Amino acid sequence: MPDVSTTPMLPPAAPFFTRKRLQAIAVQLVFVAALIWVFYFLFSNTAANLARQGIASGFGFLGNRAGFDVSQSYIPFSNDSSYARAFWVAVVNTLVLSALGIVLATFLGFGLGLARVSRNWLIARLATVYIEIFRNIPLLLQLFFWYFAILRPLPGPRDSVSFGALAYLSNRGLVIPQPVLSQGGSIVASALILGFAGALFMALRARSIRQDTGHGRAVWYWWVLGLIGLPALALLLTGAELSFIVPELRGFNFVGGITLLPEMLAALLGLAFYISASIGEIVRSGIQGVPKGQYEAAAALGHSRLELMRFVVLPQAMRIIIPPLATQYLSLAKNTSLAAAIAFPEIISIVAGTTLTQTGQALETILLAMGFYVTVSLFIAAVMNFFNYRVLRNGQ
Repeated sequence: MPDVSTTPMLPPAAPFFTRKRLQAIAVQLVFVAALIWVFYFLFSNTAANLARQGIASGFGFLGNRAGFDVSQSYIPFSNDSSYARAFWVAVVNTLVLSALGIVLATFLGFGLGLARVSRNWLIARLATVYIEIFRNIPLLLQLFFWYFAILRPLPGPRDSVSFGALAYLSNRGLVIPQPVLSQGGSIVASALILGFAGALFMALRARSIRQDTGHGRAVWYWWVLGLIGLPALALLLTGAELSFIVPELRGFNFVGGITLLPEMLAALLGLAFYISASIGEIVRSGIQGVPKGQYEAAAALGHSRLELMRFVVLPQAMRIIIPPLATQYLSLAKNTSLAAAIAFPEIISIVAGTTLTQTGQALETILLAMGFYVTVSLFIAAVMNFFNYRVLRNGQ
């Protein structure tokens, strides 16, 4: 028989539905009910006002003929296309502008951040001047500067600025050669994607080995093999030919090639220069946030300045850089809406502008625009959170 006197006495189980917990649940239920009522009131009131004014509601208008043209479209579109097609044109245009802006702003921003902490006095001061100028001028004013003061006054196509007889810059935009692959091009494109994935895998594996053993492995030849060697082999095996359609001046404009309109260039340059200034400061603060002992330890081991930055400082600084960097990416994606001021055909210009004016369905068009920006923002946040998780896990 166990000794009852030595058996520990467990405290009695507390009841789940205590008075305090019931009060908290009741308050939350009341709050949710009030929130539902507010949304129902707003929806029913809006629907009643639209019906009173004879304005149709719903998204059925998306199937109607749009009846307007778009200056730049990466997918086929004409004035006979539907409003739904116009919406997807706006989505693609905005995504292309956001993606190019993020890439360009990232390269410029990291270069500025490294220049800010450079030992060269002139480079550091020039980076400081760049950051202070572009960060403190409103983005809308910068868009106007690039569009009205730089790109629009350029000469016409006949007197355009030539870049080696391959690309031309005029008041009609930037015209560059268009790459064209003959039969078998899809296999070459797949080889390029496969080569990039393989080189990226080997680079990540080399970084993991470096973190575990302290000994690095060169991976540059994997990039050469993946991005050049494998696609070249696919070209030889398939017999595909890579050619370029070089733009030619015919009459008053260029024929052939890919044209980036002045509105696109102005929006891209304005967004990239504005956001890169903030990214530069974020990178600078991240680098300076690494303890000085790390610099001294790496220098004592004989690492060069480049190796110190690449293998010691930047991997640790990324833990500080990534969270505010994600905010800048979100800001860039949302600030593409300002490109409507210079007539770039993005979401606000096409959906919340032309479509709303022609159909009069403000609620639906604005909801479409809001839904797009929310989706893009959540996607960028999810990607950056994933990178932040990987950086924090690898740093443990």
